[in-house]
Amino acid sequence: MYLTLKALHIIAVISWMAGMLYLPRLFVYHAAAARGSEQSETFKVMERRLLRFIMTPAMIVTWVVGLWLVWESGAYAAGWFHVKFALVLGMSAMHGKLAAWTAEFGRDANPRPAKFYRMINEVPTVLMVVIVLLAVIKPS
Repeated sequence: MYLTLKALHIIAVISWMAGMLYLPRLFVYHAAAARGSEQSETFKVMERRLLRFIMTPAMIVTWVVGLWLVWESGAYAAGWFHVKFALVLGMSAMHGKLAAWTAEFGRDANPRPAKFYRMINEVPTVLMVVIVLLAVIKPS
């Protein structure tokens, strides 16, 4: 059962990260689209569906299965896990910010330029790299 749940956790993380990397890219293009245009309305649908049907369910599965795996394996006692846990909290906070920005775009209230979202797009990438390194290497 442990390996099956571990596989489910990895699948959920991949799905969540795909959205975390793609949504800011959609924001880059959406920020450049004219408000109220057909293109802008299409981006609203894409962003909302990505968040609602892929990212949020994948995040929930990641958390639920991940916490079960941590409890079952006893990893909660390891120092590397505390750092990883803090970074996953940061990733979840980033998810929350992306959800808030999706709502802003949905109201045609985005105040930020496309360049902002290009830079923000790097945050999940950096977090993901460090989280994966900690999970695999498990430094003491």
